[in-house]
Amino acid sequence: MTSPYRAVLGAAFDELHPRLREYFDAIPAGAVGRGSGVFDTVGTPRRWLWPVLAVFARSHVMFPVWERSVPFTVQNRPVTGADGSPGVAAVRVFELSRRRAAMVDEISAAAGALVDRLGDPVRAEARFRATVRDGGLRLRSTAVWLVLGRRTVRIPPPVAPVVVLTERWDTAKERQLVSITVALPVIGRIYQYRGRFRYGVAEAGEQPS
Repeated sequence: MTSPYRAVLGAAFDELHPRLREYFDAIPAGAVGRGSGVFDTVGTPRRWLWPVLAVFARSHVMFPVWERSVPFTVQNRPVTGADGSPGVAAVRVFELSRRRAAMVDEISAAAGALVDRLGDPVRAEARFRATVRDGGLRLRSTAVWLVLGRRTVRIPPPVAPVVVLTERWDTAKERQLVSITVALPVIGRIYQYRGRFRYGVAEAGEQPS
């Protein structure tokens, strides 16, 4: 099975750092990818946004917090979409100061773009353009939808949030660096997490070496 990242990037996939190619390539059947690390920051200091984030927190998307040095784990597993396309389902568990919280999403390829469905149940969907820069991966959202029951409503582009993800490999310290920011027009950054982690693929039920 081809990974959604390889399907979208095509030949540019081979421009990724070798360790990132391992991370974004297809996970073999019967295996899972597991990682652990620390986020330097999670959430937003804009407390007036916390009531809105609390709604998304109930569906495992974003959290009404602003914390530093947050330990986390991530588990990726291969999935197949309803249309037969390859996908990756991820669960990130944040060890917040007052509770443990999980972020859930599933990413797949569609029409030359990456599509991320966020939440359990799904509460948002975003389409991303993927590019490779200096061996790292950069994703930038091109469209965002809210999922309201059985309806999917696109947020008008002039007011839609812009989500940017970057993943890089830190050769000096042998670790992966990740950063995600969510920004609104005029208002600016409304949510983020960034940090570093180590990752490996192993048979389900085993720990990566």
